[in-house]
Amino acid sequence: MAEDRSSLAPTRSRPVVVAALGTSQTFAWASSYYLPAILADPISAGIGVPSTWVFAAFSASLLIAALSGPYVGRAIDRRGGRGVLTLSSLVLAAGLIGLAAAVGPLSLFGAGAVLGVGMALGLYDAAFAALTTFYGDEAGGPITGITLIAGFASTVSCPLSSLLNHALGWRETCLVWAAVNLLISLPLNRFLLPFPSHLAHLRRMPEAPVSWKPYKEMFLLAFVFAAAWFVTGSMAAHLPRLLEGAGATPLQAVAAAALIGPAQVAARLAEFFILGRKHPLVSARIAACLHPLGAVALVFMGPSGAAIFAVLYGAGNGLMTIARGAVPLAVFGPRGYGERTGLLGAPARAVQALAPLGFGLLLDLMGESVILVSAGLCLSALGALLCLRATQTHLHGGNEN
Repeated sequence: MAEDRSSLAPTRSRPVVVAALGTSQTFAWASSYYLPAILADPISAGIGVPSTWVFAAFSASLLIAALSGPYVGRAIDRRGGRGVLTLSSLVLAAGLIGLAAAVGPLSLFGAGAVLGVGMALGLYDAAFAALTTFYGDEAGGPITGITLIAGFASTVSCPLSSLLNHALGWRETCLVWAAVNLLISLPLNRFLLPFPSHLAHLRRMPEAPVSWKPYKEMFLLAFVFAAAWFVTGSMAAHLPRLLEGAGATPLQAVAAAALIGPAQVAARLAEFFILGRKHPLVSARIAACLHPLGAVALVFMGPSGAAIFAVLYGAGNGLMTIARGAVPLAVFGPRGYGERTGLLGAPARAVQALAPLGFGLLLDLMGESVILVSAGLCLSALGALLCLRATQTHLHGGNEN
């Protein structure tokens, strides 16, 4: 029965799928990951808890997303991504409604837990896995396409959330974002994403669970992504303070931080038009170099290097986001991709959840010299990437057993 439905499912052109998924990804990121940056203080004042508790609830949601990732990926491998992504819109909306109704720590953390499940179901890892079930080995281009669109999520989220908060209040802002997930993202995911016609055939085939084999490649990539996402989480929380510690004025720090989004998109365009024909490890290695180069500019140029640092960091982050989806596909192949990327991404999400606290403590201890720590992590990631061969596409045919 399921096989008949899948064979009769209408095909969708790639531009339609990329546009629909890129748009729903933009709203998913805007209404979850980027929300605390604007609403943490209003929420803490509204329910009478310290703002650190709001960030703690958000960190807990990231940890829940990390633990849930492999299970979500396996579900997408076996059943396709359309249903999972549709469910993510419902769960994110439920978490936002719960957050709007929060009256104390218990309800705050409960809403954060629901949002964590929604992020596991609906952010990049799930979207990349869905594209792989749609397009197999050819998913690299669509992966880049959705990151180009969703690269504007912070550009949409921060000013819109701030505007809504001032006009309506933080509870109403959460409800507006819940409505966006229900009225825009849910229909896009449900009606414009295809049902992969090959899944019925795949489900009849014996399939061993994906493990950490081959160990060398899996652990190297897990380290790369964990190091990169520690830096991302740290910069998201502390970049203005870091730049001010290096001598920039508050205005210079904010202006430099505003360059990150355009730099991410510009780097992804360069990847699409220039680096797209090369093995994704090339882009990943370039990405790992850019933050350390920016750190050199900041250390030796002081405040005048703040903009250079922000642009290079943003470009590296933009490329590494694509690499997180494209490198595992190129190295291991599409079989079991969702579960494998869930395994690879779990340490990265966990580290990202702890990064604001850890980097903040180091910043208090070391001052602006802490930039050497983040640069060192990126250089270590570069070393790990150099240990992977660009010729090992589809290692073991994607089936390590």
